[in-house]
Amino acid sequence: ITALGLSLILGGLMIRVLQKFQIQEKIRSDGPQHHSSKSGTPTMGGLLILATFGCSTLLWADLGNHYIWLVLLSALGFGAIGLRDDILKLKKGQGISAKEKIVLQVLLSLAIGIYLLYFDPTRAEYATRLSVPFFKGFHPDLGVGYLLFIVFIIVGTSNAVNLTDWLDGLAIGPIIIATLTYTGIVYICGHFNFAEYLRIQHIKDAGEIAVASSAVMGASLGFLWFNSYPAQIFMGDVGSLSLGGLLGTIAVIVKHELLLILVGGVFVIEALSVIIQVGYFKYTGGKRFFRMAP
Repeated sequence: ITALGLSLILGGLMIRVLQKFQIQEKIRSDGPQHHSSKSGTPTMGGLLILATFGCSTLLWADLGNHYIWLVLLSALGFGAIGLRDDILKLKKGQGISAKEKIVLQVLLSLAIGIYLLYFDPTRAEYATRLSVPFFKGFHPDLGVGYLLFIVFIIVGTSNAVNLTDWLDGLAIGPIIIATLTYTGIVYICGHFNFAEYLRIQHIKDAGEIAVASSAVMGASLGFLWFNSYPAQIFMGDVGSLSLGGLLGTIAVIVKHELLLILVGGVFVIEALSVIIQVGYFKYTGGKRFFRMAP
């Protein structure tokens, strides 16, 4: 509620500030004609989401909980990558290279994975085990490969959300649904009796993440008020990369990574459309499978 209120109160001010400094969206020329009207819409609204989410989490969460800090640092780290990309786009018309972006994302995800696997003693018994939805009690051990799996999930989720953020409310809507779902999951996983009853992996101290995920949901709901059609503001890479990285981190902490395929179906479809487009483009020597992807 705090994050929602702050987003609604500060949203209008944020839009005016971005307009004053001409921090505006540039629309691709290969898209539908009616998308051209969105050119000039303020961008980098993800700063509003990060600020309101961060304030609410710091105010209400147990700051002695290490998972809270992991989620916060993940959001800030991926947000910093997105902010650098947005600033370069505004100054030079082109953001950081895809290679640099991936390298930075992989390094940050590796740091998160290494901490969870090797520096979190509460996870020693199940650190490298995978939870499979709808198969209770089936937890295959991936060994060292689980670290690569963590990197794939976090980087993949961050980029999938980033690819989705190009239309009014298209990315923030699924983010709200995903964070609502994971708020319930982290609360259940963090409480032994609930986890035992539902036969899912109990993750000690994970219940507190529900405060952070609720804050994300509230901040996103407030942002949706300004991002729904006709959009008054877009979140930019600073918002999409940070929200995607945060969502992937939460999924990894509570060991419900594969559930992202169901919960974030829109993100999966958008990512697949890009993979198909790029693959078909290279295979046919310049032809497109879709007119525009994403």
